[in-house]
Amino acid sequence: MKNLYGVQNELHLKNQSYLVVQMMQEHTQDDEYFEYPRFQTFKSGLYDYQQKPIFSLIEKPIKYFLEGYHVDDKDAYLITKLPAGKYFGADYLVIKNRLSYFEVYEKSMFILLSIAILVFALSFLFLNRFAKPFKQVNKKLDNFIKDSIHEINTPLSIINVNIDLYNRKHTPNKYLQRMKAAAKVLSNIYNDMDYLIKYDRLDFEKESINMAEFLQERIDYFLEVAQMKNITLSSNIKNNISLYMNTKQFQRVIDNNISNAIKYSYEKSTIEVNLFVQDGICFLSFKDYGIGIEDVDKIFNRYYRESNQTGGFGIGLNIVKSIIDKAGIELTIDSMPKRGSTFTYKFPTTIVTLN
Repeated sequence: MKNLYGVQNELHLKNQSYLVVQMMQEHTQDDEYFEYPRFQTFKSGLYDYQQKPIFSLIEKPIKYFLEGYHVDDKDAYLITKLPAGKYFGADYLVIKNRLSYFEVYEKSMFILLSIAILVFALSFLFLNRFAKPFKQVNKKLDNFIKDSIHEINTPLSIINVNIDLYNRKHTPNKYLQRMKAAAKVLSNIYNDMDYLIKYDRLDFEKESINMAEFLQERIDYFLEVAQMKNITLSSNIKNNISLYMNTKQFQRVIDNNISNAIKYSYEKSTIEVNLFVQDGICFLSFKDYGIGIEDVDKIFNRYYRESNQTGGFGIGLNIVKSIIDKAGIELTIDSMPKRGSTFTYKFPTTIVTLN
């Protein structure tokens, strides 16, 4: 486009040169004077054979005085040979104007923008059509998972209820206790999956929670799961603390921390659960003596698991992170490989009441 613009500019200067020559031809000796033509878009001048100006409106000296069309920096020159002695003793007519590629750039940008919009539109169209079958498959898969989750809840409840009824009538059986512990592990996974499906569609109403009672209830729930690895659940819980939060969300935080602590602890070790107040701030910590964490920054990524031997889907801590971020709860993690981990939650004073 620049080359084309240069050719067009050369033709334009030739037309202007022809116009100046035509005006000089119309001048006769009978005329009192000759008014040299002046134009806004270009300047011109008459030069002798030594390339010195006879009369010129060109202020800048011509660096390369070459017959024909040439460009010096951003200035374009057209130097035309005149018949000797015919036009006021001049041998050359020089026409000059300033090259401006603004119009070229403007057209180029318009073309590029048009191409970009066209490519984007076509890409969006093709990608949308290409992704349509996958969207349909994903939708069917989501519906299948939702239906499956709901179907799992009923047999889980039946298993737990029947084990409890059996234990009331008979001497506790270690095999049934293991079955119940496994059912509780599966129930915790079910609750995580159920939360993931519903969290963006439900409005989780907040209520006042007695933290000590609620925390102890969840610890008791996981006692049988801990006993499968001969792990002791130790607790030091301060009473008279109320938490204004959704019960299901708070349960997900507690359950996933205790479940992970059991999962990654060594056998015959201890898990310490502490609820305490320091300088008027409420803290909840979960400390285990297990394999520890190698990459703390990745454990909150959905589906991330540091060890494939412990099972799970890698969604528990991702759920915990989303809940505490919305509630304004701060989390600090102190972990050493093969020594254990401590998860400490700091609750804002806006959602905690110390009675």
